[in-house]
Amino acid sequence: MPTAPVLPPLDAALLWQDLLWPLLRLLLGLSAGLLVAQVLEALQWTRHLARLAGPLARAAHLREVAGAAFSLSFVSPAAANGLLSSSYSNAEIGQRELMLANIFNSFPAYLVHAPGIFFLTWPVLGLPALVYLGLTLLAAAGRTVLAVGLARWLLPSPPPGCTVCGQTAPGKQDWPASLRRAWLRFRARLRQMLLFTVPVYVLMFFLQRHGFFELAEQWLAGHMAWLAFLPPEALGVIVLHLLAELGAALGAAGSAFQAGGLSAEEIIMALMVGNILSTPMRAIRHQYPAYAGFYSPGLALRLILVNQGFRAASMVVVTWAYYQLALC
Repeated sequence: MPTAPVLPPLDAALLWQDLLWPLLRLLLGLSAGLLVAQVLEALQWTRHLARLAGPLARAAHLREVAGAAFSLSFVSPAAANGLLSSSYSNAEIGQRELMLANIFNSFPAYLVHAPGIFFLTWPVLGLPALVYLGLTLLAAAGRTVLAVGLARWLLPSPPPGCTVCGQTAPGKQDWPASLRRAWLRFRARLRQMLLFTVPVYVLMFFLQRHGFFELAEQWLAGHMAWLAFLPPEALGVIVLHLLAELGAALGAAGSAFQAGGLSAEEIIMALMVGNILSTPMRAIRHQYPAYAGFYSPGLALRLILVNQGFRAASMVVVTWAYYQLALC
């Protein structure tokens, strides 16, 4: 039976290290993304960004703001979220289009994190790291392609020449006025972001501190008899992925690989399955506080559930295909 962890005293040093400093870094990152989005929108530079993904956005019946957010996601997923949030708040896109645009950004948003994942996995696993990264990238690309198909089916074609409907025609740019407008919008949105993000993050901190996520992950780890097709060493990697996330799982995987206990294919399968099973906890623990900074709590939860549902489904498909090709 899972038991709650013994808690260390909650002193000032622990509060700073585990709560205040991570929260400050999160708020700085979200604020930077929000400010970039407001400046791009005020200067109407979203038109230029949208041209980069214009054909794909038009094929999906998405407005050009979705194309701009797609292009921006290659640099800053937070800024792309800020851009979509601003357009939704101004009633320029509806909730259905917002959700589809969020899935549409899956590939560039994941590509931003791909180098970090590569440099974390390569020293431990070597060549299997490339296969693992390739499979996760394939799943992200599949979500973007699926979003194009769903959006084309569910959304009407936008009016010809429509960018973010309601924008003024391009002309001589009044930079001081545009930047002042961006700053005023940023300040208004920043207050909203702080109002939702801070309490949500603090709540997640105390839920984690008091063992809520650990108990949930232990319960999941104890109900994995259906994974008997994998060797016991692989189950250990999956459990560590659930309980301690990727770093500990990689350590176990690397040790088993070097000792010959697991083949490269079995390690990749274990990491893929661990990635899928850790999706719910990762979404609530890490994504929800960030999304709550841009959207209302209810909408943020719906966006995460839809996005992570598509993510888990795409990972299942890719993992099943890899299993059929490599292990059957």
